[in-house]
Amino acid sequence: MKRSRTLTLALMSATALTLAACDNPEEVAVFENAQQCATQDGFDIAACEANMKQAQQEHVRVAPKYTSVADCEADFGEGQCEDAPQRTSSGGSVFMPLMMGYMMGNMMAGRSAGVATQPLYRSKDDPKNFRTGDNQKVSGKTGVSKVPGQVARAPSTKTSTIRRGGFGSAARASTGGFRRSFGG
Repeated sequence: MKRSRTLTLALMSATALTLAACDNPEEVAVFENAQQCATQDGFDIAACEANMKQAQQEHVRVAPKYTSVADCEADFGEGQCEDAPQRTSSGGSVFMPLMMGYMMGNMMAGRSAGVATQPLYRSKDDPKNFRTGDNQKVSGKTGVSKVPGQVARAPSTKTSTIRRGGFGSAARASTGGFRRSFGG
């Protein structure tokens, strides 16, 4: 009995430390493009371009996906969506928002180990702030910022497309009925 209580306490302590690490702010750099990044003190063009290229590759993987351009534009604005390279299971088109910037570890701080280079988006409902593919608010400005550790981690892969049922209907995943909102 005493041994299982010790094990339980050890697991609870490890979980608390893991959760605390997620809440610790991480220093990140947010830019709209590699040229903007290179003008920031302590950042060089080669690293800026490499991180932007990595974010562009992640963009295809993590961007929210929609079954129609109208649904995508409802969340991101007119002209702010593009064709995704993926197709629906029936061969139809898939759409995703345009990448509006990228986030990377702060090179001046020795490149934060927990920070994932990733694409950023701006939603129609909150156009002043950058957001991750998981809809986590990052920053309203470019340059060096601090964000919660959970925001700095790489977003999960989106495995379903989003469709809408018409005016006033909730967004639903094509694989089953979860509600989703991007922005706000």
